[in-house]
Amino acid sequence: MSSSYFTDLAQQYIDGRWRPGTGSWDIIDFNPYDGEKLASITIATVDEVDEAYRAAARAQKEWAATNPYARRAVFEKALRIVEEREQEIAEVIVAELGGTRLKAGFELHLAKEFLRESVNLALRPEGKIIPSPGDTKENRLYLVPVGVVGVISPFNFPFLLSLKSVAPALALGNGVVLKPHQNTPIVGGSLVAKIFEDAGLPAGLLNVVITDIAEIGDAFLEHPVPKVISFTGSDKVGRHVATVCAAHFKRSILELGGNSALVVLDDADVDYAVDAAVFSRFVHQGQVCMAANRILVDRSVETEFTEKFVAKVKSLKVGDPSNPETVIGPVINSSQADALSSVVSQALAEGATALVRGSTTDNLVEPTVLTGLPAASDILRQEIFGPVALLVPFDGEEEAVRIVNDTPYGLSGAVHTADVERGVSFAKRIDTGMFHVNDGTVHDEPLVAFGGEKSSGVGRLNGEATVEAFTTQKWISVQHGRSFFPF
Repeated sequence: MSSSYFTDLAQQYIDGRWRPGTGSWDIIDFNPYDGEKLASITIATVDEVDEAYRAAARAQKEWAATNPYARRAVFEKALRIVEEREQEIAEVIVAELGGTRLKAGFELHLAKEFLRESVNLALRPEGKIIPSPGDTKENRLYLVPVGVVGVISPFNFPFLLSLKSVAPALALGNGVVLKPHQNTPIVGGSLVAKIFEDAGLPAGLLNVVITDIAEIGDAFLEHPVPKVISFTGSDKVGRHVATVCAAHFKRSILELGGNSALVVLDDADVDYAVDAAVFSRFVHQGQVCMAANRILVDRSVETEFTEKFVAKVKSLKVGDPSNPETVIGPVINSSQADALSSVVSQALAEGATALVRGSTTDNLVEPTVLTGLPAASDILRQEIFGPVALLVPFDGEEEAVRIVNDTPYGLSGAVHTADVERGVSFAKRIDTGMFHVNDGTVHDEPLVAFGGEKSSGVGRLNGEATVEAFTTQKWISVQHGRSFFPF
């Protein structure tokens, strides 16, 4: 059944119609594990981006005026559809992303949690009556939809990270145009549209354009209709998105890269810290913005931790992501595999030692564990989107804090210690949007503000932050008496 997704959904979805793009070339969707061609999708042009935004703007007015209890029913049905088709969707995640069975389950679990929260979000916006200096004046502050939201989603968790913006934006009364990553056009794009179409979302409210900036340039960002652009991806592209949005007075919500550290203090439970570190670094081949790039270990436990960490990493099964025993599948494409080889070669040239040196076969990149990196190494400060772990020893908390903060990024992180309050004190000193005590670095929950500091992004999503992101405030005053005008 899942293979039909790649034939039936290999189209644009604009104004409630499935149709091919009119561009002059096709995006080819490949399975990153075996290179199988999954789909061929003729790209959308600037005209189709315009049609998608215009359709969303037309449909949005009536949708915003719809009773939120009626809107809520669409999300309840969408959740049921995902639950019913969970096995099929998991197959598509494995095929298109090279995600393991474990990863597909992880992504689907979170996607369902966020859909459940969208059911509630439809009823969340609340207005206020605010006092006025005038005795007979009433100030009403309404929370209203922004109008239309443009969503750009990444390739690593495309189903979750598309839904995470699309569903709340719709629930809060907006229209949406979604542009998925070229490597995951089905899971991150048309599959989301199909679920909402089947759930009864009115035509035109959600549109999916599968295209490339080589074809459309900045048209998706510059278009006059969208008031908010929600982007998840690299900080390099995010910087460009922010610049274009600012020039056009649009709000941008930017969820960007990370260089998270997992810190093992001298009183940590070493075995538990090893488990947390291995998961935090190697989940989905390390292609996670919150992944623990750097694993910092107090010298007093360095030998024990390193020995156990290396042993566990060597035990990870690498291979076919459809095999339930596989922990590490392929990275998304050959350019990513090549980039990871370059990172490792550069580190070794700078004097690092490889405790584990994985080989690369096509897009299968085996785990590598490096230690002894020079303090000035650029690799310690950049995001490594793959299964390469950096072990960094430190002497005491002060040095650990300095090393953790010595990066342009500030997304997530974790610290392991026997003293919870010591962990909290440590976390408060780290320049990140999120930090976890005695846990991994990879977490996302529907009610808790998610986002980063520094080059890891601008703005937050989840819970009240999502309401803030996709609504705007409108002041309506009512004069029950008569105003006095001085002339």
